[in-house]
Amino acid sequence: MPPELGRLLCFSGSGYRVCRFWRCADRSGGNSVLLYAHRGASQDAPENTLAAFREALRQGADGIEFDVQLSRDGVPVVIHDAELGRTTRAKGFVNEWDWEDLARLDAGSWFSDSFRDERIPSLEDVLRWARMTELRLNVELKNESGRFDRTALGKVVDLLRKYDLVERTVVSSFDHTLLAVLAREFPELRRGVLCFARLYRPEAYVGALDADLHPFYLGVTKDLVSVLHARGRAVRPFPVNDGSTARAFAAMGVDAVITDRPGELRAALEGRV
Repeated sequence: MPPELGRLLCFSGSGYRVCRFWRCADRSGGNSVLLYAHRGASQDAPENTLAAFREALRQGADGIEFDVQLSRDGVPVVIHDAELGRTTRAKGFVNEWDWEDLARLDAGSWFSDSFRDERIPSLEDVLRWARMTELRLNVELKNESGRFDRTALGKVVDLLRKYDLVERTVVSSFDHTLLAVLAREFPELRRGVLCFARLYRPEAYVGALDADLHPFYLGVTKDLVSVLHARGRAVRPFPVNDGSTARAFAAMGVDAVITDRPGELRAALEGRV
């Protein structure tokens, strides 16, 4: 293991999060900054549902970010929390339920009665829909249960291949050991290192994982962006939810921002507000 990676992995247990994105594949041209809708347009629709992803597309997002966990029977499903209660009002953990039962849960009425009976989508549901759009995808693997072994990762990769979405996708995680496995076993996948804290020698850290950086937005500086860009690494801060911050990051040259409010930021970046 490279020494830089050893130093990097020690942060993962404290909740640091980093992401990899290829700068050459992420810019839409000129100096524009791309907008990834965090769990979809999650201020206007229930997070991590097809309704939220459709709304993100309607609002002008360039991509969607969403979370993937495994059901008890090993199906990749799109949901953020390990526990079901907040977004479905069901009891227990995602990994205690089979996919057939998860698929019946109401994942919308907690947000608004108008979204009653919106369902938890499987990863395949999302990819089947996304293939019909031009959206970029940021798949965040949630590995608190430690169940994403090579076989489980292979299921995710096989689905991305099935729907011809590998080139449009970056896979990110707070679990940097998992990203190292991805780099070794599935090098064709773009990887993203998520982190809340500033990293020691960030260019070496992400370089050891051959990844881009998704830092917490308060830690982003023009110098950080310049250093990583000089090494071919993209920078996508999160969460960015106001227009002035988005414009400041665009001026720094970040490649994308991850936001709960893609419509508002699109208007701000286009000078409509």
